[in-house]
Amino acid sequence: MNIPDNLKYTKDHEWVKMEGDTAVIGITDFAQGELGDIVFVEVDTVGEELDKEETFGSIEAVKTVSDLFMPVGGEVAEFNEELEDTPDIINKDPYGKGWIIKVKVSDKSEADGLMSAEEYKEHVDA
Repeated sequence: MNIPDNLKYTKDHEWVKMEGDTAVIGITDFAQGELGDIVFVEVDTVGEELDKEETFGSIEAVKTVSDLFMPVGGEVAEFNEELEDTPDIINKDPYGKGWIIKVKVSDKSEADGLMSAEEYKEHVDA
């Protein structure tokens, strides 16, 4: 299982990469493995201001549908439109081309409360 050290993680299996005031958000390698083949990603919150832990979209796999939660509060600025035609990019490259949204973060300190790679590994192994 791939857990890059340069990212932050949530208990709900989202990852966050901070780029200045913008958070790039996706789901972890563990999450995509648990979901199986991803067939659809829905995000209809672009342009909306959402709080931490609010639902920003959903991800549908052959087996199930899961909600996606905001790891940090802010405005959903962008959706990865490649996922509309090829949602399985998340299965192949969850930390690269498989990013889901970009958020203009309201309070960057919220990211400090997220798990490190080591903490996330312990969470998954628990």
